[in-house]
Amino acid sequence: MKQKTMTVLFYLNKAKTNQKGVCPIYCRITFLKKRKQFSTGQFINPVHWNSKTQRASIKEVNSDFINGVLTIIRQNINNAYLRLQLEEDKFEVEDISNLYFGRNGKKEDTLISYYNKYLAKIKRLIGKDIKEATYKKFQYVKGFLESFIQFKYKTKDIPLKRLELLFLEDLEYYLKTEKDLGQSTINKVIQRLRRPVKEAVSEGYLDKDPFMLYKAKTTKTDVVFLSPEELQTFENFTFKQPRLQLVKDLFIFCCYTGLAYNELSRLEHKHIQKGFDGMLWISMKREKTSKDFSIPLLPRAGSLIIKYQSKQSMIFPKISNQKYNSFLKEIAAIIGIEKKLTTHIARKTFASTVLLYNDVPMEIVSELLGHSSMKVTQASYGKIVQKSISKEILRISNLLKSINP
Repeated sequence: MKQKTMTVLFYLNKAKTNQKGVCPIYCRITFLKKRKQFSTGQFINPVHWNSKTQRASIKEVNSDFINGVLTIIRQNINNAYLRLQLEEDKFEVEDISNLYFGRNGKKEDTLISYYNKYLAKIKRLIGKDIKEATYKKFQYVKGFLESFIQFKYKTKDIPLKRLELLFLEDLEYYLKTEKDLGQSTINKVIQRLRRPVKEAVSEGYLDKDPFMLYKAKTTKTDVVFLSPEELQTFENFTFKQPRLQLVKDLFIFCCYTGLAYNELSRLEHKHIQKGFDGMLWISMKREKTSKDFSIPLLPRAGSLIIKYQSKQSMIFPKISNQKYNSFLKEIAAIIGIEKKLTTHIARKTFASTVLLYNDVPMEIVSELLGHSSMKVTQASYGKIVQKSISKEILRISNLLKSINP
């Protein structure tokens, strides 16, 4: 690869010729098609200047002194340029000028180094402002950054000042092609990267947010859930293997309560409380949003609590999310459900098949799911409501046809 070179040019600024007939000698640094010029502090009669050699001719009385100063300036600029070549992976003409003039007051750091500091900072907030799961997600992003920098730049780290909009575009392409991530996951990675970058701006490491003009690509994901027929098939199937029967029961329980895996794994007998209506309710805090929620215990879910009743504080036996999802995949293959089953599909089935398909209002669904706002519920389940409306319109249409054939 051809080395990018810097040029230093001395020239006369004849527009500033004074009454004595002398004009200032200027220096221009050119690098990567960008220029930076400044006055050398030396003056000369234009007649005594050799533009070809960029030196004062012997006719100039102070030619030795002027040429000596220009030589030193050139040497110092070259030294600054060589130093940046050794220390920086990428730099601009402004950096050469700043180093020459000793203007290195701005804070400097590298991306991974600063990201590590950010991780250390938010780690102390675990249990106070953030959950440990949130911290781990930021750690997860750091792994992607390290692999991308090594892949793209063939180095372990890059200066913060090297960040630009193209960096995000290249990162997005890398995550999509090399890591096979979906757009929604990529959006989350970039969203978490932007948090520490904005802090770097506020702390003076960057002059401005390099990603200010970035716009995340919108994603359209359909809500996957079990239909009433699939849910019935799931419920009616009995497994001889205890591990599959346990997972089936856990999944059914979540289909009738809407609990996410994190809440299911923390569910204790103390969370089952008698409500104002005399019915049993599940009352706990959603880990993701830290929002309190209460869910009435429907008969099907209540029967499973009785089935697994024990002297332990936890209602159900422990199982990792990874095993849970793995066994669900096995169950789907056995009973002939072609949808990719995950623990979260039970929660979506509760919202869709159990609640919305039975005409439960959206605001109640939002409350039962423990969503942070109605917007979250509407964004995910708006189309399902449209299906219910379509079904009702069809029913009314058929009714009208029978009345007015």
